[in-house]
Amino acid sequence: MSHHRAIAAVFAVHGAVAGTLATRIPWIEHRLDLGPGVLGLALLCPSIGAFLAMPTASRLAHRIGERPAVRILIGLWCAVLLPPALSPAPGWLFAAMLLYGAAAGMSDVVMNGHAVNVERHLGRPIMSGLHGLWCVGSMLAGGIGVVAAHGRVDARIHFGLMAAALLAAGLLAGRGLLAHRAAADAPAPRRYTLPNRAILGIGLVGFCATFAEGASADWSAVYLTEVTGAGPGVAAASFTGFMAFMAATRMVGDRLVRAFGPVRVVRCGGATAVLGGVLVVTARTPVPGIAGFALIGIGVATVLPLVFAAAGDRGRTPGEGVAGVATITYLSVLTAPAVTGWLAEGLSYPAAFGAITCVVAVMALSAGRLAAGRDGGGSGAGAAPEPAAAGGPAPR
Repeated sequence: MSHHRAIAAVFAVHGAVAGTLATRIPWIEHRLDLGPGVLGLALLCPSIGAFLAMPTASRLAHRIGERPAVRILIGLWCAVLLPPALSPAPGWLFAAMLLYGAAAGMSDVVMNGHAVNVERHLGRPIMSGLHGLWCVGSMLAGGIGVVAAHGRVDARIHFGLMAAALLAAGLLAGRGLLAHRAAADAPAPRRYTLPNRAILGIGLVGFCATFAEGASADWSAVYLTEVTGAGPGVAAASFTGFMAFMAATRMVGDRLVRAFGPVRVVRCGGATAVLGGVLVVTARTPVPGIAGFALIGIGVATVLPLVFAAAGDRGRTPGEGVAGVATITYLSVLTAPAVTGWLAEGLSYPAAFGAITCVVAVMALSAGRLAAGRDGGGSGAGAAPEPAAAGGPAPR
């Protein structure tokens, strides 16, 4: 198995774990008889766990090597699929979801860092396509989860079978990963990595993209229901369309980066997302609203992979750079749904997405921060292979 195919399989497995859990949340809610407030706290725990654990991942990869770190953490990520379904009470569920988030964040960091080095080894951009495969893995596993839910399959059985299959696939893929290790004289990452000033600038671009992505994914169906009067099926289709367009754009994103460079891609993506936001804000019927959310998905799709690649060049060590920007993007994931809800409740749904449209405009205006380093700061077209150790988060 080539290095590219191996890391691609790891991304797909990671997405599949996330997609598996997402489809069975209602089963967990019903089994533990959780109210909306308790469930909301449980769903907040993965982001908290990831936010706390991610800054330690680059240190682990430096100590034992990237390939062993990816294999260990992707295996842990598959294994922690089971505890949420086995939790006998809300307190246990909170602990399980914190562990789930910690494994998610740390595996995100090391697999994205390894992807940066594979990209450099190949001398061409691959990050956008890898994130597209994450979306594909998530959607395929989500489809299996829908079938399992309709068939009333116990989630403990469903998760156990999926965890075993994905663990086997992840470990098999890990055998083909690049045998990369930092040079002997390379500085070790700090025990707990926080972003420096340069990373904060790059992180601003990623924060804006993930903010718009998280808000749109979580609130698109509600927005269409409340503002445009869409029925449940049409409203649900907005999320599916949003994710499908994001995945398709990421699959062709590497070609766009080779042709136009990362800065132009992000600026054009920002303009596309702003247009989508305007459509959403002005929509009073479902069709333009769905089109607007699809354009937001297209506009932000390639940004996160480019942010990770650029951050690998700007930290004290590459691993610290990408782990630092990962911390910022997870902070965005943590805050976006809640802030959107507060704005919608205090003002209105159109006002909330008007603010999100301003956020993606800031993303477009800040795209020049990706211009530092190799061919515009990322693993862009024509980038020469160069050794480095890096780490960063995955897509949602």
